Amino acid sequence: MRNVWEALADPTRREILRLLKKGELNAGEIYDYFDITKPSLSHHLSVLKQSNLVKADKRGQNIIYSLNLSALNEVLEYIRGLKK
Repeated sequence: MRNVWEALADPTRREILRLLKKGELNAGEIYDYFDITKPSLSHHLSVLKQSNLVKADKRGQNIIYSLNLSALNEVLEYIRGLKK
């Protein structure tokens, strides 16, 4: 879970998750929403993939990013458990 918390701690990564909530996007489409460098975006996407919050599927020459809903559900269940 540690990587999840590190991933969620960053506002840019949280915004990427919000974007992906609307549907799948490639890196270029995600990049258009931010005023950061491409290497910086690549780093953020890498952290999200390593934390298992985001899936990356290669389709032709593109990598398509989407939310990993099962991992997000695990995080939500953990948080709900803290309330009990």
